[in-house]
Amino acid sequence: MLRFALLLILFIVIARAFWRVVDGIIEGVGGSPRTRVPKTRGATMVRDPVCGTFVLPDRAIAVTVGRQQVYFCSTACRDAYRARTA
Repeated sequence: MLRFALLLILFIVIARAFWRVVDGIIEGVGGSPRTRVPKTRGATMVRDPVCGTFVLPDRAIAVTVGRQQVYFCSTACRDAYRARTA
C-alpha cells in the first residue's frame, strides 16, 4: 500500500513537471505569455542628504535651497540639514 502511494505521488510530480515544460514550449512558440502581468510604472525617488534614505518626492518634506528642492524623510533630518548648513 505504501509503495502504491509513493508511486502515485511520483507520477503526479512527473506529470506536473511534464505539463509545465509543455506550457513553456507553447508559450515560447506563441511569443506572448499566457498570464498577463500588469504594467507598473516605477516611481522616481530622491535621497535624503542627511540619512541617505530614499523617499518619494510627493511624500517627502521639501526645502528650497537656491533654485533647487532638497527632500527629507523627516523633520529631524530637515532640522539637522538646516543646522549643518546654517
